[in-house]
Amino acid sequence: MKRSILICDDEKNIQSGLALAMELEGYEALVASNGQEAWKMVNSTTVDLVITDLRMPKMGGDELLKRINGAYPRLPVIILTGHGSIESAVDAMRSGAIDFFTKPVDLDRLSLVVKKALSSSDLYAEHERLKEEVAQLKARNRYDRIIGKSAKMVALLDTVEQVAPTKASILITGESGVGKELVADAIHELSTRSKGPLVKVHCAALSASLLESELFGHEKGSFTGAVGQKRGRFELADGGTIFLDEIGEIDMQTQVKLLRVLQERKFERVGGEKTIDVDVRIVSATNKDLLAEIEKGRFREDLYYRLNVVSLVVPPLRERKEDIPLLLTSFLTQFSEENGRTIEGFSNAAKRALLAYDWPGNIRELRNCIESAVVLARSSVIEVEDLPQQIGRAESAGSLSLDVGITLAQAEQKLIISTLAQCGGNKTRAAEVLGIGRKTLHRKLQEYNIDQG
Repeated sequence: MKRSILICDDEKNIQSGLALAMELEGYEALVASNGQEAWKMVNSTTVDLVITDLRMPKMGGDELLKRINGAYPRLPVIILTGHGSIESAVDAMRSGAIDFFTKPVDLDRLSLVVKKALSSSDLYAEHERLKEEVAQLKARNRYDRIIGKSAKMVALLDTVEQVAPTKASILITGESGVGKELVADAIHELSTRSKGPLVKVHCAALSASLLESELFGHEKGSFTGAVGQKRGRFELADGGTIFLDEIGEIDMQTQVKLLRVLQERKFERVGGEKTIDVDVRIVSATNKDLLAEIEKGRFREDLYYRLNVVSLVVPPLRERKEDIPLLLTSFLTQFSEENGRTIEGFSNAAKRALLAYDWPGNIRELRNCIESAVVLARSSVIEVEDLPQQIGRAESAGSLSLDVGITLAQAEQKLIISTLAQCGGNKTRAAEVLGIGRKTLHRKLQEYNIDQG
């Protein structure tokens, strides 16, 4: 659908000249002879951008700008002025105009400003659309901190909802940074134990001796430095859930005591004789291959099967790239608010780079990348230059070379084929990268007779 440009000027030759120039650029040109006419058109038809003279009868451009900013703050307005009224044009810029031009108008520069303004409007609209989609996803899911609409994430969340109310021990596996802890949070929140405590232990952060004391507690004098009795994490988690992150790092001695807790729901504090009974659900996570660890004699097979009653695999981000636009929008909104920045979205080049990159650090790396980009962005749009270098290089690696002399249609065909290949044939993701709707992509695939298999 053509974008509509409203041209408001009481000089007929300027009005018709600008209208013709905009039509030659592929826009629909609407015309008005004064601010009053223009204001009626803004309220009665779809207008994507306004170009208005300042001095006109009935209503001038300054009053029109004021009304548009009050009622339609996202509608871009460009001011036209004679050489003697530049000060008025500067005042209009302060009042919200995106740019001003002195007459006679430089049509090449005007075309660039119009294109940039409409692109910015598109970015904002896309950001708002994705924000709404994120909100709808959160409303549909009972646990709203995990964002994803890919088949793998939908299947994972369905399984989480199914197993959360049970008593089964759960082992969550996946690469570092995929969000295993968020899955553990969801299991607890959706369980019948949600009103009880959720106690988290990061096993790799503690030495073997400290970990045993941390898990099971100790009695006064049981070792040097034990100046008093200490309750362990299992006691603190009684009636709730304990989350053992990086379970593959636990030493063999502690594994024996953990196996007993799983089998009997009993243990003794370090240095103690009293047996303590607990009602605790165990959720554990690892980025290691525990079966390989069993073969190497570093992990007990009987403990593995006790922990792995239900297995949940969190997919890496590179296997669910269709979720990236939603994650980008969520993180962009969060970090823009936290840092007091007004960031409207990502340039097409930045989006291509973010989708081309394989994210070895997964969600954690993506989150850190967007926080950094929000802080470093030089304008209201995040560009490739605002992203870490390795991500910018990923966009370059996915670049396309075109021969001089080919038609625009041939160039578009090559771009669509290349983008589809980069996106692994995923048409939804390809459409997002290309900045077009999925229906438009399907139409172009048919138009260019591109194999959709």
